[in-house]
Amino acid sequence: MKNRGYKVTNQKFDPYINVDPGTMSPYEHGEVFVTDDGAETDLDLGHYERFIDENLTKNSSVTSGKIYQSVIEKERRGDYLGKTVQVIPHITNEIKEKIYSFEDTDVDIVITELGGTVGDMEGLAFIEAIRQIGLEQAREDVIYIHVTLLPYIYGSNELKSKPTQHSVKELQSFGIKPDVLVCRSELELTDEMKGKIALFCNVRKECVISNLTADNLYAVPLMLEKEGLADVVCKHLNLEKNIPNNSEWEKMIDNIRKIGDETVKIAIVGKYVRLEDSYLSVAESLRHGGYANNVNVDIKYIDSETITEKNVQELLGDVQGIVVPGGFGNRGIEGKIHAIKYVRENNIPFLGICLGMQMAVVEFLRNVCNLEDVDSEEFNPNCKNPVIHIMETQKNVSKKGGTMRLGAYPCVLKEGSLAKKLYGKDEISERHRHRFEFNNDYREICEENGLKISGTSPDGTLVEMVEYTKHPYFIAGQFHPEFKSRPDRPQPLFVGLIEAAKKIKK
Repeated sequence: MKNRGYKVTNQKFDPYINVDPGTMSPYEHGEVFVTDDGAETDLDLGHYERFIDENLTKNSSVTSGKIYQSVIEKERRGDYLGKTVQVIPHITNEIKEKIYSFEDTDVDIVITELGGTVGDMEGLAFIEAIRQIGLEQAREDVIYIHVTLLPYIYGSNELKSKPTQHSVKELQSFGIKPDVLVCRSELELTDEMKGKIALFCNVRKECVISNLTADNLYAVPLMLEKEGLADVVCKHLNLEKNIPNNSEWEKMIDNIRKIGDETVKIAIVGKYVRLEDSYLSVAESLRHGGYANNVNVDIKYIDSETITEKNVQELLGDVQGIVVPGGFGNRGIEGKIHAIKYVRENNIPFLGICLGMQMAVVEFLRNVCNLEDVDSEEFNPNCKNPVIHIMETQKNVSKKGGTMRLGAYPCVLKEGSLAKKLYGKDEISERHRHRFEFNNDYREICEENGLKISGTSPDGTLVEMVEYTKHPYFIAGQFHPEFKSRPDRPQPLFVGLIEAAKKIKK
């Protein structure tokens, strides 16, 4: 739709009661994605931004927790004038307001996704709300697209349509007739299968769209374009601009497919590696860096809890670069420090993100500057040298949810630094999610020993980036660069990491 000239935004409704996923374990819900305006959101918003290259906002992530919180606050203020507050109309009206909030903006099309499965008790209010929107708006202004599964039965080598039929029947029982079915399957749908689904699910045959497994995630839009999904949507919504300009995206996919056999292996040394979704944006950013360098990226996930001084070479000896990403709590911290020491001493390219930067500073002051009892206040508040300490604005914060330093903040880059070379500009903006920061009392000793402060807040008070000048590629940021990387516009720190990894391998 964007490639047809329309302004598009995305929105995700999640039926869980948490206000946002910010306080959830990564094992529970994968990574927490952060928007420019500081919303902690579901990881799906990261996919949205990577595909449509638009910065989403707090209004793009809506949970049952947010809805109920808002309704209860209104009730406590007396906004409902003594009325009995109920799911219908008060909860459903609140949900609809989140969709209608885009009406007076420059957005042409809002794509709203409902998380969960049709029939889930926790999602019924959202189903009811979008049913009402279909009644309140002109028929040509609303389209319902239902994503279903066509399981493949290996014993009989066939696709089964019964789950799709049942899902559509369930949706219709709530008053919503899907206009389009996007059928996830391992095999291409035959005309006969499409006809059968169309007949039993009461949709037109051309509105049954096959969604196959693609050779590359970013090829999916082109695959759906070929299936006719966008044409069906444009026809239903009476949209005049129906000729897409997909040339740039096609060129990108073509270039990705032409990447040869050259591969670099990059380790993600983290504490949540049992679920790869915990570092989804980091992994995607590494792949983007690979696209820019015409090389494949083989990602090796290493649990930092398993790393010791004795086995670090065995675990990291086969990689050409490592990323130490963000996280919270002291579990696995010493393993991260062992990994950082190993790559610093062996000239292996390194990128530290948030906690990764903090641990790089701790490792440097311990092992290069030879200070005693060096640690972060987060893990050891009584240490002699708290080189990482809590931010001044965080000292009196007691609530956990949504209270960190969140969202996009500017960073000024030092002239002559690697950071300045990579970004090619004097000032950047990156997204943050942290409570602790570099302790300015240790700036001088770091600089004297080769760990340069290469990026700070505009007033110079907050250290945002450090880099080790005696190393081919050793750079770290207090922010999360992975949140702004795009397949066709990769983040500079990841591009630089993969470029350095290629050189190391050669």
